[in-house]
Amino acid sequence: MESLIKNEQARQMAKATGSHEINSTGLTTSGDENVMLKLIQHTHSPDAREFEVGGLLSLVEDILDRATLDADDASRFPASTEDKMLQSHMMSVLDSVSYAVDRVACEIAYKSLTGSDAHQITMSVFEHLSSFHWDGKLVLTLAAFALNYGEFWLLVQFYSKNQLAKSLAMLKLVPVQNRVTLQSVSTSLNDLIREMKNVTRCVVELSELPGRYITPEVPELSRTIASIPIAVYWTIRSVVACIAQINMITAMGHEMMNTQMDSWEVSMLANKLKNIHEHLSETLRLCHRYIEGQRSSEALKKLYALFEATHIDNMKVLKALIYPKDDISPLQDGITKKKVHLDVLRRKTVLLLISDLNISQDELRTFEQIYTDSRKNLMGHDGKTHMPYEVVWIPVVDPIDDYDRSLPLQKKFEALRSTMPWFSVDSPKIIQRHVVKFMRERWHFMNKPILAVLDPQGNEVSLNALHMMWIWGTAAFPFTRTREEELWRGESWILNLVVDGIDPIIFSWIKPETYIFLYGGEDMGWIERFTKAARATATDANIKLEMAYVGKRNHSHREQIRRISETVKARDLSYSWTDPAMMWFFWTRLESMLYSKIQLGKADDHDDVMQGIKKILSYDKIGGWALLSKGEEIVMIAHGAIDRTVSEYDRTWKTDVATKGYKQAIYDHYFDVILRDTGKPCSHFDFHITARSGRIPDKMNCFECHRPMEKYLSFACCHDEKLLRDEENYNF
Repeated sequence: MESLIKNEQARQMAKATGSHEINSTGLTTSGDENVMLKLIQHTHSPDAREFEVGGLLSLVEDILDRATLDADDASRFPASTEDKMLQSHMMSVLDSVSYAVDRVACEIAYKSLTGSDAHQITMSVFEHLSSFHWDGKLVLTLAAFALNYGEFWLLVQFYSKNQLAKSLAMLKLVPVQNRVTLQSVSTSLNDLIREMKNVTRCVVELSELPGRYITPEVPELSRTIASIPIAVYWTIRSVVACIAQINMITAMGHEMMNTQMDSWEVSMLANKLKNIHEHLSETLRLCHRYIEGQRSSEALKKLYALFEATHIDNMKVLKALIYPKDDISPLQDGITKKKVHLDVLRRKTVLLLISDLNISQDELRTFEQIYTDSRKNLMGHDGKTHMPYEVVWIPVVDPIDDYDRSLPLQKKFEALRSTMPWFSVDSPKIIQRHVVKFMRERWHFMNKPILAVLDPQGNEVSLNALHMMWIWGTAAFPFTRTREEELWRGESWILNLVVDGIDPIIFSWIKPETYIFLYGGEDMGWIERFTKAARATATDANIKLEMAYVGKRNHSHREQIRRISETVKARDLSYSWTDPAMMWFFWTRLESMLYSKIQLGKADDHDDVMQGIKKILSYDKIGGWALLSKGEEIVMIAHGAIDRTVSEYDRTWKTDVATKGYKQAIYDHYFDVILRDTGKPCSHFDFHITARSGRIPDKMNCFECHRPMEKYLSFACCHDEKLLRDEENYNF
């Protein structure tokens, strides 16, 4: 990367003119300064020699950080630097550059004492260090300063405790008796020294940027390359100013007590370096973001390629998705709450439950019930559960920086994970950005939960089997398309399918001579008229009728529906689900059936299940509705006009019950009389944007008029349990 930077700098320097312009540091560059930049460039002729710049800089930073501390305060710093110094390669680095460091230190110290101009001294340092790269020049100069400054303060700190230090301090004329004045001088230099370190660190990091992912032609970097020499110049010049200050203290001796140090130059240099540092830091931030993007794109391509390859087991795929290294155990066992390795998933079907941290409690409780029941059903004679699959929760926090900065998000993750009996990743932070992008692109994850299924070899069985789980539970294993088609062949449009697995009370009603009304809506007046009139018809016709209020699909009205459900129960209008989770599951299963049929290419006008689901979802969108069955047979699905049908019983179709029977009489009156007067409402229902993975058909016909329906894009804000989220819906 250094050679690339050098070539780009030479190209940009050749374009420099004597006119005034604004350089990339944000400072005005005059013609004189452009001439100075050319002079600096002419001294720059690096050879092939290299040294560990970062390691030496860490040592220098440690010296400067400790220089103004009392000996008793040294414990606040870790002793890792001493450990590094013992390493052979670090000693080799010091051996290779010690001559250059000593030469620069002597050069600055001597010329500062002789009154040489600061610019001349700085250019002299450039000449001495001409064979080093820009980052090397800075670190070596800073090392020379650390040698001077560190020795000075070491003598000050140990003057009263060590006779050798005291004698050396006297020989070097260090005015150690006046520590208060010395401390004030150190304080005035602290800001400048800090900015010197900051700029040096930035230049080193810029030089270490990986050329594989970023080149000087990248806009984020190219604008800064030309400013690196000027950044090096002003940092070295600041070193010269600091050493001059130290020399002034030693030269003046005890007389410095009565002398006011001129801090104007120090302040000016500190401000100049601060501006340079801010610009370099911003450049580094942009470069790291660019590099992260390049690395992510490369990793994403590898991940896609991995899913196209054949594997003997699922380990390569799972490591690529969850955690690629072996240095930690990336999963937590939901039962033992202990960390475990990915090997627990080897050669097993793996269900990846992918969601953000806003996954609803309804979804979690329902999924947990299905999961727990399946474990009980698979209990062997040995008392152990022989699960053919495992579930892993993949929590997505995007951007992940939000998680690091937010204690509430961290607590939310821990609270969610603590309730899960299946495996979960140890932290959202281990899910890499390119993996999140992969899940969004390939599996169409858009924050709402999905269930991606991988077979024992790591092949994708289903991009999202959650709809299969809601419809059939673990009976859908192994969650393949073939299994889904097989399960549908065993289903028909009967009440058992609509309410299966939701409520045993309703399921117990399903007997040959029992009529059942399932109904929904949010108009309490309509509900009261309909239920009372329906019960009156059943009493008069001498039939057994059961009724159940099942709420409404729109979960944003959750609290309102809960109150309606409680009112229905309190007034004894009918049986009612007071548990919102049951309502949620009822509507979610219906939506899942719709998605499943569409995904299998069954979105036609001749599929009874498809037409029945479309009617319920569409009528619910309009208002009140009701489904009537006799035993398991679904007689009809009616919209809100069903209340008029049952209200007109005495006046119109009562006499038909004796000849036609209750089922046929109510059916004929609704379709032949009521719909003739009120008309058939054309269908209208929504697909959530998260259903787009092959489940939103290109076209669909209205189940009433059979004309092609129009597709709209709308935005709706829904809130559930005080969580506000923006959602997109496709309206048909």
